Amino acid sequence: MALAFRPGFRFSFQRSLMDYTSRSSTAPANATGMVDVLVPVALDQTYSYKVPRGMELKAGDLLSVPLGAREVLAVVWGENANPDPRLHNRLKEVSEKLDIPPLKPELRQVVDWVANYTLSPRGMVLRMCLRMGENLGPERVRPGVRLTGDPPRRLTPARQRVIEVLSDRLLHAKSEAAKEAGVSAGVIDGLVDEGTLTVEPMPPPAPPPAPDPEFGRPDFSPLQRAGVDAMRALAANGTFHVALLDGVTGSGKTEVYFEAVAETIRRGKQSLILMPEIALTGQFLDRFARRFGVRPIEWHSELTPRTRARNWAAISEGSAPVVVGARSALFLPYANLGLIVVDEEHDQAYKQDEGVHYHARDMAVVRAHIAKIPVVLASATPSVESEVNARKNRYQRVALPSRFGGQHMPHIEAIDLRREPPPRGRYISPRLASEIRTAIERREQALLFLNRRGYAPLTLCRGCGHRFACTICDAWLVDHRFRQRLVCHHCGFSMPRPHLCPNCSAEESLVAVGPGVERLQEEAAALFPDARTMVLSSDLITSIETMRSELNEIAEGRVDIIIGTQLVAKGHNFPRLNLVGVIDADLGLSNGDPRAAERTWQLLNQVIGRAGREQGRGVGYLQTHQPDHPVMKALIACDREAFYDSEIDLREKTLYPPFGRLASLIISAGDRPSAEGLGRRLVALAPRDERVVVLGPAEAPLAVIKGRYRFRILVKSARGFDLSDYLRNWLAVCPKPTGNQKLEVDVDPQSFL
Repeated sequence: MALAFRPGFRFSFQRSLMDYTSRSSTAPANATGMVDVLVPVALDQTYSYKVPRGMELKAGDLLSVPLGAREVLAVVWGENANPDPRLHNRLKEVSEKLDIPPLKPELRQVVDWVANYTLSPRGMVLRMCLRMGENLGPERVRPGVRLTGDPPRRLTPARQRVIEVLSDRLLHAKSEAAKEAGVSAGVIDGLVDEGTLTVEPMPPPAPPPAPDPEFGRPDFSPLQRAGVDAMRALAANGTFHVALLDGVTGSGKTEVYFEAVAETIRRGKQSLILMPEIALTGQFLDRFARRFGVRPIEWHSELTPRTRARNWAAISEGSAPVVVGARSALFLPYANLGLIVVDEEHDQAYKQDEGVHYHARDMAVVRAHIAKIPVVLASATPSVESEVNARKNRYQRVALPSRFGGQHMPHIEAIDLRREPPPRGRYISPRLASEIRTAIERREQALLFLNRRGYAPLTLCRGCGHRFACTICDAWLVDHRFRQRLVCHHCGFSMPRPHLCPNCSAEESLVAVGPGVERLQEEAAALFPDARTMVLSSDLITSIETMRSELNEIAEGRVDIIIGTQLVAKGHNFPRLNLVGVIDADLGLSNGDPRAAERTWQLLNQVIGRAGREQGRGVGYLQTHQPDHPVMKALIACDREAFYDSEIDLREKTLYPPFGRLASLIISAGDRPSAEGLGRRLVALAPRDERVVVLGPAEAPLAVIKGRYRFRILVKSARGFDLSDYLRNWLAVCPKPTGNQKLEVDVDPQSFL
C-alpha cells in the first residue's frame, strides 16, 4: 500500500478524514432524543434508538441496546439530526449506558477510514476494537475463602489438606485453594457450610507497576547514538512523523527504539509495539523487563478471557503505559496513545486475510496520522514500499549499518547443487555436512533452515503412481511422521498414513517425495548421531510456554543442531549459533508471486542474520540450483542496494506496488460453473476506465479449498487512483452472491494463492 502523507498527496484519505472529523463530536448526541449507534456485526449501517429520559449520551459512548430478540453491545456514532417523525413511536429505547470509557473520536475515525478503504462493513471493523464482547465492563468478583472457625465435625483427609493449606488464615482464591489441596470444589463448599471457612470477595488484582524509563539505561555505541537521538527527538516532538529504523540484524534496533518508548513514558503517554509473532517472543519481553524493570501489557490471541478483559480495561483507562501486541492490538481503545512501533515491519504476518482484510503496518501509519503521533517502522530488511518512501524522503531513515559490539555480519556462500549435489535420497550436501561437523566440534550451534513443515510434501505409490491428495482441496497431503498422519495444510483434513495403496492395493509401495523439517531431522540424526537436535515448526507447538521453553534450551546451548521453518527467522537470539545452512534457497522463487523475490531476500537475510550475533564469525550456506539468480547474487555479495535497485526498477516498469495499486476479488462457490459464472458477470459490469486494468476471472492457483471452487479477478490501477471508490461503485451495480456463492474483496493483497 505504501502510504505516505505529504502536501499534495492524492488519496481519498484527506477528503474522507475531513468528512469523518466533521461528523465526530464529543458534544451531547441526544438533543433530538434519538441517537444513531453502530453495532459490532457484519453491517455497514447505523441504527436509530430513542434515548430514555435522564440519560445523557455523546458520540463514542458504549451502550447495551435491543437488537431483535437479544441485547447487544453498541457505540453511539452520532446524533440523528433529521429523524423521521413517522418512526419515532416505533423506535426501541437504549437499554443501558455502560460504565466504560467512550471510544475517542480518533478511534472512530480509524474505524470509518479502514472500512471505507478496505470495503469492509463498519460493524466488523468496530468489532476489532471491542474484542471483549460479553467480557466488557467491570471484572467479575472472584470468591475467596479464609479459615476462621472451628474444625468440622467430620474431618476427612481431604478436609485436613484444605485446612493445612489455609492455616495461614489469609484469603485464598477458592479455585486455587482447591487445586493446591488437591480436592474438588465440593470439599471447600462443605467446609463453608460447616462454618470452618468463610467466603469473602477477593480484592481486585493490583495493577502492574509502571515501566521506569530510567531503569537499565544501556550504554550505546557511537554508531547507535545518532539513532537514539533521532528516536528521542521523534517521541518528544509528538506530532505525526514516520521513521524507518533500518538496521542490520544484531545492530540493536530494539534497544534504540526503546528510547522512543522511554521518552513517551516520560511524557505520560501510551506506547504500542506491534510484533508479527507476539506469542513466541519471550526473549523480547525479557529484554523489555531488563530495560524498564517490568514486563509490558501483552495483547494476542493466546491470552485467557480474564486476562484479555483486564488488559482491555487497563488500556482503555490509560493504566497500561506500554502494550506489546499482535496486529489486532492496533484497534484497541487507547486512552492517550503517543507512539506506535511496528517491529519487523516487512513481515507478511501483518496482513489480515480473514474478515476485514487489512495490513497492520499500513493501518498503523493511518492511525498515527489521524491521532497526530509518531510511528516507527523497524526492520533489517525493509519492505520495498517502505524503502521507496525512505528514498523519496516521505519517511525519515534512521540507519544502523553495523552490528552492536563490533560483531561482523555473516559471510555467505552458495553451494551449487548442480555441481555439489547431496547423495541420492539425502538433502544435506557433503560440504554443508562437513561444516556442520566442524561447528559441533567447536561446541557451536548450527541451524538448518527449510521452510516446509512435516516430513514430506507428497506421498505417492511406486507401483501405480497414485498421489495422496486432499478430498476437499486442490492440494497434496503432507506427511507428518511425528503424528503418523497425512495432513492438508489448507483445511486441516488428516488421515492415518496407510500401509496399502488405496488405488492398487500394493503393500509397502508408498514413498515420501521431497523433504520437510521432520525428514531433515532424521537425516541430521543419521549424519551426526551424537548431536542434540530440535525441530522448530508451528505445527509442533503445543503451547506458548512449551515454545518459550524450547527457545530457552537453544539459547542456553543445550541443542547442537536447530532445524526450523520460518519460525526461526522472527527475531530470536541464539548466542552460540554461528552456522546457518539453507537447504532449499530457491523454494520461494517459483510460486508466481510478484513479491517472491522480495520475500525470499527478506527471509534468507533474516535467517542467516541469526548467526554470529555474539561470538565468533557467522557464516551462511545457500544450497541452490540458481546461484546466478539476482536474489542469490545479491545475498552472496551482501549487496542490499543492488537488490533494492533491481526490484524497485522492475516494480516501476510493471506498475506494481508501490508504483501502482492492486485489488483481488476472490469468487468461490460449491461448484465450478457457479463460481466462474459469477466471476464473468462481475467482469462484464466493470466500469471502463483507462487507468484501470481488470484481469480475469481465472482459476486461483489454489483452485479448490474446503470443497469450494475459487476464481480470481485481479484489478490493477495507477498509484494515485482511488481504487477503493472504483470497486465500491462497481460492486454497487453487480449482482449479489446467491446460494453458496461468496465474494471476498482484498485491497492491497499480499497473497496470490
